[in-house]
Amino acid sequence: MNRPSWKKLTERFIILWTGAVIVFLYVPMVAVVLASFSKQRYFKFPVPAFTDKWYQKAFSSLSVRELLWTSLSIAALVTIISVVLAFLGALAFARYDWKGRKLYQRLILLPIFFPQAVLGLAMLLWFSAIGVTTSWHTAVFAHLVWITPIVILIMSIQVYSFDPALEEAAYDLGATRWQVLTQITLPILSPGIISGAIFAFLLSWGNFPLSLFTTGADQTIPEWLYAKMVSGYTPMVPTLGSLTLSAAAMFLLVAYIIWLAISARRRRLDSL
Repeated sequence: MNRPSWKKLTERFIILWTGAVIVFLYVPMVAVVLASFSKQRYFKFPVPAFTDKWYQKAFSSLSVRELLWTSLSIAALVTIISVVLAFLGALAFARYDWKGRKLYQRLILLPIFFPQAVLGLAMLLWFSAIGVTTSWHTAVFAHLVWITPIVILIMSIQVYSFDPALEEAAYDLGATRWQVLTQITLPILSPGIISGAIFAFLLSWGNFPLSLFTTGADQTIPEWLYAKMVSGYTPMVPTLGSLTLSAAAMFLLVAYIIWLAISARRRRLDSL
């Protein structure tokens, strides 16, 4: 087989493989969306009749609103706090050379490798030992223990490519620490910061094991979906699942728009 034929065959295989992966990942999501519009109690394909009554019930249900608000509150707080902590942690992880750095690099990533169920149980036992009543507030803390190291790792990739000479040049030109931080460091590290924020929100938004052990009387969407799948299934399950997917997709879209705006600003600054 000559080289052009082999190259064409390879390209076709890559296209087919990519299509197979996309189908494997997204067909279950399509099934959930179709089930949410089905008139029947249980999903059947092809869908015999469509209806939007389950969405009407979801939007008018106070319990669903409370579930959405609880999940959104946890995910938003985890995102904000983890990004701040991870920004400082990533600088210590990859930017500065200090005594104990290698030990820090090993210890900070340990929570990632613990099974979430075990970590959630450990957090529950710890909260009980110190007399803290579990609620969605304690779930925020539990999510941070697992998610912050992931965000640190993501941001550190960007920090490793950061040239400290840019900050030094700005100081030589008379810039203050605040000016260097806001006009040099943050813009250059913004891809890592945005990526870390996306991961933090989505990982918290869909987290089940940690929430199950640490939310107490409160309940998140993944917990409610699991409870209804185990007993008392209703068509509200795929409906709420579809709303969860839609919320995650909207968050990704907003993050992408913010990234485009930041990129456009950086291009304008570079052209000056």
